[in-house]
Amino acid sequence: MVISAFLPLYTYQTSQHADGPESTEMYARGIQQSFTGILKISPNNYQFAIALTFAIEEINRNPLLLPNVSLGYSIYNAGPHDEDTTLSLFFWITGKKKFMPNYTCRKEEKSVAVITGTTWEISSLFGTFLKLYKYPQLTFGPFEPNLYDPIKYPSLYQMATKDSSLALGIVTLMVYFRWNWVGLVISEEDKGVEFLSELIPEMEKNRVCVAFLEMIPANHLFNMREYDVQYSPIVMNSAKVIIIYGKTDSALGLFFRRWEHVLSWKIWVTTSQWEVASAMRHFILDSFHGTLIFSKHHSEISTFKTFVKTLTPSKYPKDIFLARLWENYFSCALSDTFCRAEGNCSSRGSLEWLPRFQFDTAMSEGSYNVYNAVYAVAHSLHKMLIQQVDVQAMRNDRRIKFHHWKLNKILKNIEFTNPGGDPVSLKPSEKVHVDFDILNFWNFPQGLGYNVKVGTFSPYLPPGKQLTLLEDRIEWSVGEKETPTSVCSESCGPGFRKSLQEGKAVCCFDCSLCPNNEISNGTDTDIDHCVTCPDDQYANTERTHCLQKSVTFLAYGNHLGMTLAGMALCLCLLTGLIIWIFVKHQNTPVVKANNSTLSYILLISLKLSFLCSLFFIGQPKTATCILQQITFGVVFTVSVSTVLAKTITVVLAFKITTPERKMRRLLKSGAPKFIIPMCTIVQIILCGIWLGTSPPFVDTDAHSEHGQIIIVCNKGSVTAFYCIMGYLGALSIGSFIVAFLARNLPDTFNEAKYLTFSMLVFCSVWVTFLPVYHSTKGKVMVAVEVFSILASSTGLLGCIFIPKCYIILMRPDKNTLEALKNRVHWK
Repeated sequence: MVISAFLPLYTYQTSQHADGPESTEMYARGIQQSFTGILKISPNNYQFAIALTFAIEEINRNPLLLPNVSLGYSIYNAGPHDEDTTLSLFFWITGKKKFMPNYTCRKEEKSVAVITGTTWEISSLFGTFLKLYKYPQLTFGPFEPNLYDPIKYPSLYQMATKDSSLALGIVTLMVYFRWNWVGLVISEEDKGVEFLSELIPEMEKNRVCVAFLEMIPANHLFNMREYDVQYSPIVMNSAKVIIIYGKTDSALGLFFRRWEHVLSWKIWVTTSQWEVASAMRHFILDSFHGTLIFSKHHSEISTFKTFVKTLTPSKYPKDIFLARLWENYFSCALSDTFCRAEGNCSSRGSLEWLPRFQFDTAMSEGSYNVYNAVYAVAHSLHKMLIQQVDVQAMRNDRRIKFHHWKLNKILKNIEFTNPGGDPVSLKPSEKVHVDFDILNFWNFPQGLGYNVKVGTFSPYLPPGKQLTLLEDRIEWSVGEKETPTSVCSESCGPGFRKSLQEGKAVCCFDCSLCPNNEISNGTDTDIDHCVTCPDDQYANTERTHCLQKSVTFLAYGNHLGMTLAGMALCLCLLTGLIIWIFVKHQNTPVVKANNSTLSYILLISLKLSFLCSLFFIGQPKTATCILQQITFGVVFTVSVSTVLAKTITVVLAFKITTPERKMRRLLKSGAPKFIIPMCTIVQIILCGIWLGTSPPFVDTDAHSEHGQIIIVCNKGSVTAFYCIMGYLGALSIGSFIVAFLARNLPDTFNEAKYLTFSMLVFCSVWVTFLPVYHSTKGKVMVAVEVFSILASSTGLLGCIFIPKCYIILMRPDKNTLEALKNRVHWK
């Protein structure tokens, strides 16, 4: 029984020539050079044939698998063009070089299955023809969803497992190394487009940006200017990491083989389909050194390397491809007649002598699929024999004869474990995600060609544990000692946030310092938004940590509180001193003038106003918050209404000219004194409404001062507060107007001018207070209110009573009736 294999054994290799005799000068000027592709047998691709031979010989030696049955094989070249593949296909079907479709000239049909690969185009071409003959077809190339079409390809089976987690694995690697600025070089084929459609969403999800995208057409021209290579995005772009997806034996591979004079030290990330070792020339410094390769995990077949070492043309004289390999690499002459190695020259070489960039004795992923394909056919044949499906086929000469199409029924459901210990299944439903080995390509000096396993990726594991890496084993590109970076913009770091650059990718940004009271700590780099500190904390100067705020208030212990309290107490003592002076000299004309009772009421109210400012200093409590506003409003109402009463008293005193007038009766009856309780009651009612609806309460202010939480008194109803202030302001303006109208009365016993000036000072203080009060915050706001209370009260005290005290204490000679009469007579 024979297994036929169609393998892509030849590949293009490049030779460089100049366009004219002045090639050196033209190259120095950057003028065009051309490259030509030459077909040569590929040692790495020939490993597919070696794996086929190895598997069949291993099965033939196994007494438990297909006993008394021998497997054979035939190898045909597939590619590099569809025309060449089609010729091989027709030659195999008809058995003659002169093709006769639908006929075969073979005397005996021994082929039971066909192995094809590695491209989708080859497998699809064979599947289209072989479905007519119902030949079992096993493909060993990359997994292709399009080939799983039971109508179009009823007898086609894929050995490769689905690699839909490849994009996730590569992006996970990018995230692990914090590479967010990545270039893409993709072969513009169905497989490349499919991979790109999976890769881009994963990159966007993990905020990895595409620095550039180079799609290499499948029909890429072989001729290309050196200038185009040197100034391609691969060389010119700032991206340090580039993902390559495609096969070396493709237009993409030819594109990179032209890089003889271009050494761009990049970090390449690719798959095992991309044979980076064979892509470059013999350089001591290899620009592909340090490449990271994703390869599907499979067990090692321990005896394969030993088999490779013993492989020679003399051992397999009918293998014309092996003979060509020896001719190319060991200068072994071939017989023109039989295309075989002449003499014993085949014994002078060994494939293990070849440099690793030309041939690796370790079984590749494609060879492993070929190995499993042979075993899948063998196990299917074995099962068919056990079941004795076609007993009649063994009648003549005990040779097994059966129809190849009957093998499809068993192949569809075959499951077995290969000699390496890996389970194998051809069921489409069993094509699940697989683990990936991450290999690091060591090629320094060039030709070393080691693929060193440095990690794994398992999509089954939970996020964060899928990727395992041994960073200390990774060799980066030549000249790199530490893990390289590939970012559009450097990380902002602690205390900064990203500011996106208009019209550019999200990975390109500027770094801006976090706003006030916002941070970005050391663990969150490249964040879009800073984190606001809680109300009880504040950001440090570097905007990296939130610190606990200290609780504070306008206390007696700090300088501002101590100063204001000292001023209040001093002014209170001054007021008390003036009261003592007035009491001691109560019988003098100056004290008696303009109603001494009103003077005492005004002095006491001023003394209380100085004392009420102390409610604003110290730690606020509910009681003090209520008292400071209510006391302030009532006491100042008494003070202002007293000034108004004094002013009206002066007016009445100097406007009375006849004893019979009613004004005289109003003055004698003390009617002006009723102004004080009437005005005060109105203010008390307003305060009562305030307390009944929304009274002041203790509150905290966490935003006014950096690093501090200020305990303040919240006024509760702001409307009620401004109603009280408005009423007090109206009363003050009224007092000022009355005093101003009385300023020109005779001034022997008249204090109208002093009252006018005192109210001017009072009103000026509170008019200034309002804008200043609203422009300040925290403790300063409280201090402004205290200062306004002290300043306005001091204005009343100083303007009204200091002149009288001056006469009482410093000019007692003027504080007599005789002096006052002489003064009137003199005037």
